[in-house]
Amino acid sequence: MGLFSKILGKLGIGDGDKAAAPAAAAAPAAAPAPGRTTPDPSVAIPVVNVEEKLEAMAKANPQELNWRTSIVDLLKLLDLDSSFAARKELAVELDCPDELMKDSASMNIWLHKQVLTKIAANGGYIPHDLY
Repeated sequence: MGLFSKILGKLGIGDGDKAAAPAAAAAPAAAPAPGRTTPDPSVAIPVVNVEEKLEAMAKANPQELNWRTSIVDLLKLLDLDSSFAARKELAVELDCPDELMKDSASMNIWLHKQVLTKIAANGGYIPHDLY
């Protein structure tokens, strides 16, 4: 299990939410191109209000963590490894461009944006102004 999967798990997104109620059946879609898959329109993807969840976690945390702009603080808030090695591993997992990997500040900015974007793509509600 990669670090990004752990992030999703801490937010209640993903495999732990397979008990979601199916949505009303939609009209059948055209067949996908060979080798491509499409999501099943009859299965609802539960949406988790990530901003609300993280704000509640931040209020309950004794540290003042700025998860909205800092990947380190976001990982700390989720009680995950925020070390440089862990962030670098996450950057590799999310296909960070090589030129950004050479500068930790640039990597961290890219990583924070990518993590929030990918959380949103996996069923997490995050306001667009955060990513």
